[in-house]
Amino acid sequence: MAEEEDLSEMAKDVERHLKLDPPSSQADNKSVSPDHVLENVLENVLKFLTSKRDRNAVSLVCRSWHRVEAQTRFDVFIGNCYSLSPARLTRRFTRVKSLFLKGKPRFADFNLMPPDWGAQFAPWVAVTAKAYPWLEKVTLKRMFVTDDDLALLAASFPGFKELVLICCEGFGTSGVAVVANKCRQLKVLDLIESEVTDDEVDWISCFPEGETNLESLSFDCVVSPINFKALEGLVVRSPFLKKLRTNRFVSLEELHLLMVRAPQLTSLGTGSFSSSSSTHNNAAQSEQEPDYASAFRACRSLVCLSGFRELTSEYLPAISPVCANLTSLNFSYANVSPDVFRPIIRNCHNIRVFWALDSICDEGLQAVAETCKELRELRIFPFDPSEDSEGPVSGLGLQAISEGCKKLESILYFCQRMTNVAVTAMSENCPELTVFRLCIMGRHRPDHVTGKPMDDGFGAIVKNCKKLTRLAVSGLLTDQAFSLIGEYGKLIRTLSVAFAGDSDMGLRYILEGCPKLEKLEIRDSPFGDVGLRSGMHRYNDMRFVWMSSCRLSRGSCSEIARALPSVVVEVFGSDDDDDDDEEDNADYVETLYMYRSLDGPRKDAPKFVTIL
Repeated sequence: MAEEEDLSEMAKDVERHLKLDPPSSQADNKSVSPDHVLENVLENVLKFLTSKRDRNAVSLVCRSWHRVEAQTRFDVFIGNCYSLSPARLTRRFTRVKSLFLKGKPRFADFNLMPPDWGAQFAPWVAVTAKAYPWLEKVTLKRMFVTDDDLALLAASFPGFKELVLICCEGFGTSGVAVVANKCRQLKVLDLIESEVTDDEVDWISCFPEGETNLESLSFDCVVSPINFKALEGLVVRSPFLKKLRTNRFVSLEELHLLMVRAPQLTSLGTGSFSSSSSTHNNAAQSEQEPDYASAFRACRSLVCLSGFRELTSEYLPAISPVCANLTSLNFSYANVSPDVFRPIIRNCHNIRVFWALDSICDEGLQAVAETCKELRELRIFPFDPSEDSEGPVSGLGLQAISEGCKKLESILYFCQRMTNVAVTAMSENCPELTVFRLCIMGRHRPDHVTGKPMDDGFGAIVKNCKKLTRLAVSGLLTDQAFSLIGEYGKLIRTLSVAFAGDSDMGLRYILEGCPKLEKLEIRDSPFGDVGLRSGMHRYNDMRFVWMSSCRLSRGSCSEIARALPSVVVEVFGSDDDDDDDEEDNADYVETLYMYRSLDGPRKDAPKFVTIL
């Protein structure tokens, strides 16, 4: 009987909670509101939601969801460091453990951004040091980072584990040394394509003695010699190390020693991949050179290979034992001829990511197409980036890739000669493409065979590749190409335009036709005030618009600034502008950079930047 009464009471309790009725108890007068119960449930659900876009959508449902989403967000990505203030970040998100922060726009990579433009990390590290003492990870891209910033970071976060600096500048080996020494739980220290000043500091030796937690160490962009003995010792003391990318001052003999010490590596950046001069020039010593192939064979977990700076071709076959296991191969610093390249790539059947210089020629790309059937990402960079060179890759290589690598999802392709037939073939054979970036170097280059504009090729890309989110166009293009982009590019989020277009109608087609467009980059194109004003209804929803060497006036840019107070409009000139030119073209805008911001114009704009 007592058991039946207990079960009855339990059933009533369950019913009350299912109906979200607060439990009534004389012993506990506290009530739990339905909103509080729902927030607890939502908090547990959101812990499993990792997509930034999904989380942003959740935060817009209502105030309650906005609050709960903020409480459960531990990883924050900020695509523009001037889109909000550090104070706003810390007010909304109180539990952040990982911060990814971007600074300058991408065109800064092409020297289109004046030096000292901004993107300082200093205000961010100062605020987060107080608000997030538990911060574990920082990733910065195109930011200006000083040694003092790195010292403050190292001193402020006791449990700091990961630092990734991509295309950053302003710091040197002194700052890196402080991070290495002070961050005792460091797992990742990746310096990627950053400018690191040589302070003549032995930063490798600054890692604490004893076993480390290092899982990834990348310093291939550091242009100063390193203490190899210290590096070798560090590798030995790092049993969890999976990724190691060395700089060009690490010779092939030294790389061999590192591989013997760390056979557990899954990703390796090889450094120079040439023998040291003393050994290479001594025939007697050459006979006793290490067995490089055996060292690679022993690294059975190796799936990612890069580096190959100052490559000596005769040593390249040494990587053959690992080729079958590779999923990523990066030859973007290796001037490799097709004859040397083909025997290597024909063993790489599992490659999914492949980067290379155009020195592999169309013949090399044909070998990739014959072998790499699982390829998902391809990037081909120019060995000679000058506009007047003919270049060794063309539409033949692109078409071969499209016919052989039909699972391709992303491509970046620099060339001087291209045809509509090749681009159309790519659109038909690779419908899964989400990223198509074709950079035809040279201004307004037409179809290499027919002499016609490249409209049909790019039109086919946006028509047939239904998942396309990123597009870069170049070559001789008319407004017809932009009309097709506006009509079919409904998922495009990032669009880059160089030396293309007829009139303002081209820009209007894009701004009115691409509803998801977030980032628009345009250089050296005939778009002016009319085209710019046609997007007035879009700029509040876009991350940024960049236009340089177009046909914009200061008056039109000021009109945008007055109409859209939440959009920051910056204008500035090029480095070689002189005073006489500025007086003659007082209303001409060399560069427009505008972006949405929750906190208004920045306070650190240099004198050459005018915020309208």
